[in-house]
Amino acid sequence: MTQKPNIVLTGHIDVPQDRIEAVRAALPAHIALTRAEPGCLSFLVVEDRCHPGRFNVSERFTHRSAFDAHQARTKASDWATITAGIPRHYTVTEVDA
Repeated sequence: MTQKPNIVLTGHIDVPQDRIEAVRAALPAHIALTRAEPGCLSFLVVEDRCHPGRFNVSERFTHRSAFDAHQARTKASDWATITAGIPRHYTVTEVDA
């Protein structure tokens, strides 16, 4: 039986200064909800000390369907509303489990 590859997302989101506090306030719930999702192996969002307003993101899911379910949940979440219109700079890759 062939094992499905993990899905890894890496990158960052650059938050405008006037929205930083709202993003910071919403982040703990977003992280907790994501980490509780089936198939989430890791989920990190860390504020970058060298680039004000930048949050570095690293996610790993067991397989594509778990990642897709995460994306669907996120699109319907408070996080999506709070971060609407903020550009994301992400790369999604498949890696061996």
